[in-house]
Formats: sequence, C-alpha cells, structure tokens
Amino acid sequence: MRRRPAGRVTFGLLTVVGLLAASAADCGARQTAALSASLTPERLGQPTTIGFGFRITAAGRQVPSPVTGIKLFYPADLAFALSELGLAQCTASTLAKHGASGCPANSLMGFGTASAEVPFGPSIVHESARITVVRAPTEGGHITLLIYVDGQNPVLAPIAIPGTILEAPSPFGGSLNIAVPLVPTLPGAPDAAVVRFNSTIGPQHLRYRQRVHGHVIEYQPRGIPLPSRCPPGGFRFAATFRFEDGSRTGARTAVPCPGRGG
Repeated sequence: MRRRPAGRVTFGLLTVVGLLAASAADCGARQTAALSASLTPERLGQPTTIGFGFRITAAGRQVPSPVTGIKLFYPADLAFALSELGLAQCTASTLAKHGASGCPANSLMGFGTASAEVPFGPSIVHESARITVVRAPTEGGHITLLIYVDGQNPVLAPIAIPGTILEAPSPFGGSLNIAVPLVPTLPGAPDAAVVRFNSTIGPQHLRYRQRVHGHVIEYQPRGIPLPSRCPPGGFRFAATFRFEDGSRTGARTAVPCPGRGG
C-alpha cells in the first residue's frame, strides 16, 4: 500500500460538535443512533484492529427509515496508510460474480455482521448478514473500501457498498464516508432498514500470503498504529447518519485510555 500522510483540516472542535448536535436535534428525525468502538489490542505505539458498530432505533418500536449515508469519524494519529492492510485490491464486479471468496486474501481488511428489518403487513421480517471489508482501487488519491454485505434472498441480496477515507476536522484524524444504496426486499415491502452493524478494520482474524524463496507462507499483516500517547478523553469516535425520510442524527463514543501497562 502506498504510504500517504493523513491529511487534516483545522476547522476546530466546535465545527464537529455543532454538526453532531444539529443532526441529533433535527426536529424531523424519528431515528436515534448509538455508536460503539474498540481498539484490539489497545497498546500505545503498537498496531491495532479498530472495531466499530452502530444501532439504529425508531420511536414507538417502528422500523427505522433506511440509512442512505454514514460518516464515521475516527481518532487523530491513526495512520491507515502505515498499516499493511489492503496490499491487494478487489473490485465490485469480482464481488458480484464470486463473492468475498473471489477476492485476493491480501485485499481483506475486516469482518463483521449486520441486521436489517423490513415491515411486511402487520409483521416485521428480520434478516442477518455477514460483512467482509476489502480494499478497493484508489479513487482520487483516497483509500477506498468495499463493504460486502452477504445477505440471503428473499430479504437481503448480496451487495457491495463503497466507502472512502477522507480528511476530517480536528480532533479527528479522518472519516470513512459510506454511501448506502437502498436495498429492495420482498415484493410489495419497503426497502430494508439496517438496524445493527458491527465490523472490524485490522489484522484480527486475517491471514495474508507471501511468496518467499518459491514457497507461499501465511502471516498476519501489521495493523493500524496507535500513537505513543493517548489523547485527553481517550480515543474519540463520532458518526452522522442520513435516512431515506430526509432526517439525520448523530452519535459519539470514546475508547478510554489504557491503564498503566496497557
């Protein structure tokens, strides 16, 4: 992977806090979001795997409006380009033809699960899917991922969702911007609404391959380096969500600084 310094835009903390507060306070929104994050292992100055997830709920136990866009802000000084993740690339056409098993092993970047709901008459249909994150061809000089959602018909068909890593204002180091397409479901039923999502980006459960002296060996790639110092308040994450009904909401969380010896 080409090493590229993480770009930063100094809009200031108040810009992001204001955006999140305005999103969450949108009077037209009936969806709320909860965000989770983890760093495994959390050892300062050492590589790690980032875990992130969200849960979407709606008022009155209704099915939420489908998510159409997500911006996940991650902490500063997490240099994706300095990891060994995504040494190879996979394309949306390969995923469409062969699924995640058709991608090169060295393009894999993480795994996870997702759950969706679809209102169908008086009932709610629940569906689960497996998540595979792969490195996609670089676009416009930015690291691009494909989030492959392997659902099952008739509710969820497999789909590849693009995500691009872009700059973000302080105190964040960047953002993963995901454009979520509407996913048709059963005939006569609304589009699927993702209500839970959990995934990793990092070497946990990954095995890459390398040819050495004519032999293919497997190894675990280097993860995303953590900084040598923990920022005040821990490693902060935030996210904003757009929905099909035009509403928006936001959520924040933080991974606490490790204790002594961490």
